[in-house]
Amino acid sequence: MRIKPLPPMNSLIVFEAAARHLSFTQAANELNVTQGAISRQIRQLEEYLGKELFVRANRNISLTPAGLQYYHTIYSALLDVAQATAEIKKWQGEHQVTIVTTNAMAALWLLPKVATFQQNEGIDLRILTTENILDLQKMDCDLALFYCKVPPVGMKVTPLFPEEVFPVCSPAYLAQFQEKTIDNIFGKSLLSLDESQKDWINWAEWFALVDYPIFKPRNRVNINNYPLLIQAAINGQGVALAWSSLVDDYLQSGALVRPVETILCSQANFCMLEPSDRGVIPSSVKQFRSWLMDQLPGQVGQKGLG
Repeated sequence: MRIKPLPPMNSLIVFEAAARHLSFTQAANELNVTQGAISRQIRQLEEYLGKELFVRANRNISLTPAGLQYYHTIYSALLDVAQATAEIKKWQGEHQVTIVTTNAMAALWLLPKVATFQQNEGIDLRILTTENILDLQKMDCDLALFYCKVPPVGMKVTPLFPEEVFPVCSPAYLAQFQEKTIDNIFGKSLLSLDESQKDWINWAEWFALVDYPIFKPRNRVNINNYPLLIQAAINGQGVALAWSSLVDDYLQSGALVRPVETILCSQANFCMLEPSDRGVIPSSVKQFRSWLMDQLPGQVGQKGLG
């Protein structure tokens, strides 16, 4: 529903300044206009309201009862608008970097590393998550981190690291098998990412691409959140498919192990996406981008800087 009635909006700014100073001259100096322009705006507002807002006595002015009441209301409303505007501008300022990524990339790769970047005082990070890469078309971001087979249109793409997919499970889960055959390992319980995550390789695709038989386990758990899927594997609930750069820390700590040595390497990559029409890039974004590339394994990141 349309908000009405509304007076000429510029006249409200003029009225607030004049009422605060109780002087058309000081209001004119503050707003960098002439005193005559202030008088015309106030008169226009009074005609719209049908009420006198100021008592004019020679060169002095004072607020009428209606003017005083209106001033308190308008001052509060303009203050709310100013505060809301400041909040938005704070997120878009030079010191702010907005990153959009998936829950998996945020929880398993980005957040564990962010502490080293936070040594850069004065730069705030805003991390937003979505599982649908198409959401980038309606989200305002500086950088996006996604595993994607086909990047969205209008994005500059920098490969971060290649896709390497292999099974993982907890040491306790693997220890239950006296004979660690693939029939035993994959025949009991498989942890699967929900089919809505279409870009991620599923068990049937992985088995086919590495020339394994397609196993039908006695138990299957479907989860639509990859960090939760990995946590289920750590808890010993079954075998999950893992992407190397997302589970490296868990493998190094021993929380997860690889029950077989088979690895699937595809042509897909985890990528950094940047809006191609962003214009001038703030120094904070450049600094975060440089730090991000330094976090990559080997020399992969250095190739993306060109």
